[in-house]
Amino acid sequence: MLAPMAAVRLLLGLRHRGRAEDLPAVLSRAAPLLDAESAGVLLVDYGQLSLCPLHGTPPGTVVALPVEGSTAGLAFTTGRDTWQPDADGGRLWQPLLHGAERLGVLETRRRAYPSESDRSDLEVIAALLAELIASRRFYGDAVERTRRRLPMQVAAEVIWNQLPPLTLAVDGTVLTAVLEPCYDVGGDAFDYAANGDLLHVGLFDTVGHGIEASALTTLTLNTYRNARRSGLSLADTYRSIDKWIHAQHPGSFVTAVLAELDTATGEYRRISAGHPAELLLRDGALLPALPTPTALPLGLGHMLSRHPRVVELALRPGDTIVFYTDGITEARDATGALFGPDRLAAFMLEAIRRRTPAPEAMRRLIHNIVAYENGELRDDATAAMLQWRH
Repeated sequence: MLAPMAAVRLLLGLRHRGRAEDLPAVLSRAAPLLDAESAGVLLVDYGQLSLCPLHGTPPGTVVALPVEGSTAGLAFTTGRDTWQPDADGGRLWQPLLHGAERLGVLETRRRAYPSESDRSDLEVIAALLAELIASRRFYGDAVERTRRRLPMQVAAEVIWNQLPPLTLAVDGTVLTAVLEPCYDVGGDAFDYAANGDLLHVGLFDTVGHGIEASALTTLTLNTYRNARRSGLSLADTYRSIDKWIHAQHPGSFVTAVLAELDTATGEYRRISAGHPAELLLRDGALLPALPTPTALPLGLGHMLSRHPRVVELALRPGDTIVFYTDGITEARDATGALFGPDRLAAFMLEAIRRRTPAPEAMRRLIHNIVAYENGELRDDATAAMLQWRH
């Protein structure tokens, strides 16, 4: 019989004194209170290809599993509890969600499929575990060591430490993003903030690669945040970032989309600073692209005296906007054929038609891009998907 509150009290002991790597041992002690023979946590790796036992898990008790083709992966990709029967009962796999961010899965080995009431209690446990992982991750390296299947280059380390969670969901609006190559990215980045009814979104593609590009990207992200938090308009935000890049990295530049969405009304505003036009998807079709560019790339704006142009669009419920860097559309196959915006639009429209959750659509997109280039990306590839009242 479940004793969920006793398990909650046991796990909450990690709030003030525990590290992420202590969680497997505490969860093992909590397993009998959850009417489980054992319990374990698997986190998704940076490439979103594998689910890996949290660092600190005793060897052999929980094994790594692929996202594709496994029952654990099905729970992760769908965001739903999944039962895997076996001769001794089975395993219940539950998604670990921190807000809308997919962290991994919780595994409990059980003699029988739990009742609806017990599953409800187990969902609370899974939510608590996700919160503990998210809050404890900064006090040690256990979560980072778990998520890395390859050594991470310094430039990528810098960028990942600057980024917000990959997925945000608030009041019927979902925003999710992906970056690749995840262990060597240096020039691409994104940022967002939800303040009241206003959702701010920025997608950036820095010239160059490596540590110099990551330094420029870091400056770009933080000047963007400073302007946003100072209450500047889109146009003034553009000018502020442009000024700092020109002052600190003369001759360098960053292409970008700086956007705002009023999540109450659907009013969408954006500046395209030398960046590819985002895709606008509505009712199963691709809409005409918004004008682009409407300003010079960030860092080059001083070359023109005119103000950056802000383009406005009234979204309808269910509309989807897809942002991307040119590493997506300029990916080439073995024959040299570009992936292109038409193929990107077709991929996204099919994902929407199939009702694929936005984070999963982005995961599949980036893996499709990597496969298109036969596993070797020529450039950083970043994409973000914004759905309003979908």
